[in-house]
Amino acid sequence: MFNQETLREATRLTRAGQLTEATALLQRMLRGEHAPAAASLVPQIVGLPGGVAPAIDLNSNRIGGADLKALDTTAHRHRPLFDQAKDGTWLGLRGTKHAPASKADIMPERTKFIDGKYSNNAGSRSYKLFIPSGYQRGQPHPLVVMLHGCTQSPDDFAAGTKMNFIAEEQNCLVVYPAQPCAANPSKCWNWFRAADQRRDEGEPSLIAGITRQVMRDYSIDPNCIFVAGLSAGGAAAAIMGATYSDLYAAVGIHSGLAYGAATDMPSAFTVMRQGGKGGRPASTGPVIPTIVFHGDRDATVHPDNGVQVVEQAIGATKTHKKVHRGQIPGGHEYTRTTYLDGQREILEHWNIHGASHAWSGGSPAGSYTDGEGPDATKEMLRFFLEHPHAG
Repeated sequence: MFNQETLREATRLTRAGQLTEATALLQRMLRGEHAPAAASLVPQIVGLPGGVAPAIDLNSNRIGGADLKALDTTAHRHRPLFDQAKDGTWLGLRGTKHAPASKADIMPERTKFIDGKYSNNAGSRSYKLFIPSGYQRGQPHPLVVMLHGCTQSPDDFAAGTKMNFIAEEQNCLVVYPAQPCAANPSKCWNWFRAADQRRDEGEPSLIAGITRQVMRDYSIDPNCIFVAGLSAGGAAAAIMGATYSDLYAAVGIHSGLAYGAATDMPSAFTVMRQGGKGGRPASTGPVIPTIVFHGDRDATVHPDNGVQVVEQAIGATKTHKKVHRGQIPGGHEYTRTTYLDGQREILEHWNIHGASHAWSGGSPAGSYTDGEGPDATKEMLRFFLEHPHAG
């Protein structure tokens, strides 16, 4: 089944840290009769960037403890999604190449959008920080953490969502952590890895660390810190809300997935394609206020994932719901379902009819946006400011 000499060379390249070359070699080897194995096998052979390449046992046809025949079978099942990996669809987004956004598309006049960096034992991440023109040291300001989708950057995400413009109106700071290609080849947050789903470990510790660094360096209201994201960033936001509910007062999840919906690459493929029935157990503690947006024509992250986010957020809390229907003039119809705990609305689910995998109401200056939907940015920030932590 597998050419031994090719595997030896792949082993040598992997041990030398030449993962791209090892991947290309294995893809060529598997392109023939067993071509479907290439897509699922290679990432598990060489590991994800930043990880440790698993051992290749030539005598037993095992790689990193995994049986090659089993991986080959898995590959047939997941090949359609992995074929889209080159443009980021497999864990987030796909779209045409987009010209870099202009400064005028990213931020209003008389505001700042500055670079920063944070490091801890899990690594380091750069970020961009928006500071509104009305910022005053000594006066507490809300802070929104925005987690971009696959293939995106802070500038692109800021331009597409127009969050800086809405934040200027509300005198909020906004921080955009950046996921580098070194951490994931498509710049996706690694929401599907168990090691990146735990408090004070991996990517959650980096995102929380960036949040706390901004809190330390600027005048931030500790009761008004929020986190939101799109797609893989939405899944990462769900993780942050579940693991740092003491830090974040509310969560916004656009086209994302529930906390713990997947714990490895195959389960990520499955839950994205079919919707998830798994995930971590529903919360038994206080509900963290959550607002969810999802298009019902989303072919990248199944719309049922939005439903699961809501179910997980509600947990054992008894709620009653109200359903509101509307339409954007010349645009999409939508159904907005609110969940009330007594008299307080604690959850919102916006089901956008006819919308695909894109930020609702976004600007064409950024990638993966749909201007025909309700304004997710404005509605998220409105929801956040209505749900501070109890001081």
